[in-house]
Amino acid sequence: MKQEELYDFLIAGTATVVEAMQKIDLNTKGILFVTDEEEKLAGVITDGDIRRWLIRTGNLQEEIWRIMNKNPKIIYCKERNRAQEFIEKYVITALPVVTTEYRIIDIIFKEEKIIGEKIKERDTLKEVPVVIMAGGKGTRLYPYTKILPKPLIPIGDIPIMERIINEFRTYGIKDFHVTVNYRKSMIKSYFSESIADFPLHYVEENKPLGTAGSLTLLEGKFSGPFIVTNCDILIHADYADIYEYHQKAGNELTIVTALKNIIVPYGVVHSSENGRIRAMEEKPKISYFVNTGMYILSPELLQEIPKDTFFHMTDLTDRLLKEDRRVGMYPISEDSFLDMGEFEEMHRMEQKLNLKSE
Repeated sequence: MKQEELYDFLIAGTATVVEAMQKIDLNTKGILFVTDEEEKLAGVITDGDIRRWLIRTGNLQEEIWRIMNKNPKIIYCKERNRAQEFIEKYVITALPVVTTEYRIIDIIFKEEKIIGEKIKERDTLKEVPVVIMAGGKGTRLYPYTKILPKPLIPIGDIPIMERIINEFRTYGIKDFHVTVNYRKSMIKSYFSESIADFPLHYVEENKPLGTAGSLTLLEGKFSGPFIVTNCDILIHADYADIYEYHQKAGNELTIVTALKNIIVPYGVVHSSENGRIRAMEEKPKISYFVNTGMYILSPELLQEIPKDTFFHMTDLTDRLLKEDRRVGMYPISEDSFLDMGEFEEMHRMEQKLNLKSE
């Protein structure tokens, strides 16, 4: 590994959780090795460690030395030929190669398994239903949606909803329910030809019912927790882990949330009484979590949604929160959430998926 590549996997212990998430996004391996002020290995932190911390505390500004694993597995330079053996023995994905002074000179990653084995390992949600909300008009994407319904707008040369279905299929899911209204015949026609090995079950709205209202048409269909997703988003995350978190946490509703960083394009003034300025902050960054539009619901919640009424998932969430019931979040990084809802974001999605040449 070249020195410049190595730095993509190193971070100071004084860095914040937000900074660690951003760096993990860049290296795409889900792991960082933490160094001290002398650039010696001090610990390791993974995207899973960060996620568990955020679920427990919600604190984005904590320094990562408080969260990291302080006893990472290592291999010394003279033993590096045994790296894969160590990786298998300790069931880890990455192993730092260190000098006797504990400085990292290389990182060895677990050898990739063949594609067939990966799919077999991920075939974990085959009994889980997925509901895709595809009934809206997609007004933010007008005039595209004057011609095509939003689910059929292509990202590259594949419609967004087909990409969503393909992502779920890698987990063995084949039970898809699609709520439709606007230009529903076009959606049905396209997928009757493009997906032949299993049916899509259509839930037809006679009038717009919002992001939750149409779910009442599925009451009695599901015996366990099910996934609901908007038709214009892609989530790059471990769906099996999201589902498992929902069950273990005892949530009635789990919202997949994504980190969002916004830089204020001005110098911000902090003031006190009588107009006195306490401090100035140049172009500060604000970090928070946003609702991605992907949810896990327990089936009993379908009885909480009013029938034949325009009702959003946010309305359902508000009701549960007011009653102090179990609503949880599963946090993902900023780059793990791709939203096609607006033109600028649609182009970012194409770039992120490396589709500019398609």
